[in-house]
Amino acid sequence: MPAPSTIARTAPDLAFTVIEAGPLTPAAVPTLRFGLGIDAGDGALVRSIMLQTQVQIAARRRRHEPGEQERLFDLFGQPEGWGTTLRTLPWLRHTQVVPQFSGATTIDLEVPCTYDFDVTATRYLQSLDGGEIPLELLFSGTVFYSTEAGLLQAAQLPSTCEADYRLPVAVWRETMDRHFPGAVWLRLDRETFARLHAYRSREALLSWEATLDRLLGHG
Repeated sequence: MPAPSTIARTAPDLAFTVIEAGPLTPAAVPTLRFGLGIDAGDGALVRSIMLQTQVQIAARRRRHEPGEQERLFDLFGQPEGWGTTLRTLPWLRHTQVVPQFSGATTIDLEVPCTYDFDVTATRYLQSLDGGEIPLELLFSGTVFYSTEAGLLQAAQLPSTCEADYRLPVAVWRETMDRHFPGAVWLRLDRETFARLHAYRSREALLSWEATLDRLLGHG
């Protein structure tokens, strides 16, 4: 049984802090790694945490340059109306088990990223020139801890468990470029792709870039 000084009488009051972030290497898909600090306070023994994390982009907290505003028109409309249309964007969700620790610990929060432009957050991130991305991390789940008598107890994390972090745009781009260097991906339905492929064949174009340039009047 753990020493009495490390046993919690009630559910630990957990505090979360994002310490750092960067691309996970190696990784099969683009993945961001957040270094997440968890503090239980007073040396409390935490048996484990079933931790659910929602990452969202606090777009209102960022100043957008004119070029970014133009590229974000399809998301938020004219900049003059952004006071009502600019909103927080849900980005990523992740679930993991945090192993036993006493007092405080640091874990890796590994979050896969998508280059699907049907995902609003991806379109937003691709539109940014540089600077930082204001993030809000919201935590939920179940914490398992021991009572003074050594009994295992469980409690839900309160809705106040959250952390802010400003992720450099360069870190997101580096994460994506490790898998898609200098490229982006567009998802098409099969019928549209078949028409595009037929057009490329008829015009004897050598690449998809040349095909799109021709359609856009640049080739």
